[in-house]
Amino acid sequence: MDASWEEFGWERLGHGVGRRRLPGWDATVALVAGAEGVLLFDTGSTLREGAEVRSQAQALFGRRVTHIALSHPHFDHVLGTAAFSGAEVYGAVGLAELLERGKAELHTSAVRHGVTEHDAAEAVDALVSPHHQVCGEWTLGLGGGREVVLADVGPAHSGHDLVAVVPGSPAIVLCGDLVEESGEPQAGRDAFPSRWPAALDKVLELGGEDAVYVPGHGAVVDAAFVRDQREQLAVRFGVS
Repeated sequence: MDASWEEFGWERLGHGVGRRRLPGWDATVALVAGAEGVLLFDTGSTLREGAEVRSQAQALFGRRVTHIALSHPHFDHVLGTAAFSGAEVYGAVGLAELLERGKAELHTSAVRHGVTEHDAAEAVDALVSPHHQVCGEWTLGLGGGREVVLADVGPAHSGHDLVAVVPGSPAIVLCGDLVEESGEPQAGRDAFPSRWPAALDKVLELGGEDAVYVPGHGAVVDAAFVRDQREQLAVRFGVS
């Protein structure tokens, strides 16, 4: 059903793989489909956004999202998760505990950035924490030979950064906000700037020189862009 990607405002990245840049904060969500399962990488900023992505995934593949991977704990990447009933949720080790104890801060951040009070409260009240915590690498089978490697590469942009690698020619690397193309990478209070360049070294090692790298915000980039952003961050934060 790959021919239908554009109809729903998605960008096709490969067979059974596509992403959408959501309105508002330009946050990327991505879908990876196998013969048996469908993985969603990040879920948007509200339950309404999540529900729209859910219906589009159903239309594209004729079945529901079965797995979710959360790249990091910021509101524009996690607050749509509860819209996907029954999906198995994955995150970097420690993310589940952070989301459970940090609901008030997540709500505050969402409202501060423009989510309505109602939408923020609704999403936070229904928030789903990861059922599976990834330490190192976790290979997720979606059926028909389709595998996705989930890798805990942080802390960097946040304390709990997860990337997803779809092997192939080329490989596709879903980077979350470790890589940003549409603006300068943001380092908030929960960032670990001194470890960010090393995290990008891991991302490049996982993907390789010929991979397609999908930022959390902005257009798809190549390894040279990621390497250049790594060097800029090293200079910016005074690390090697």
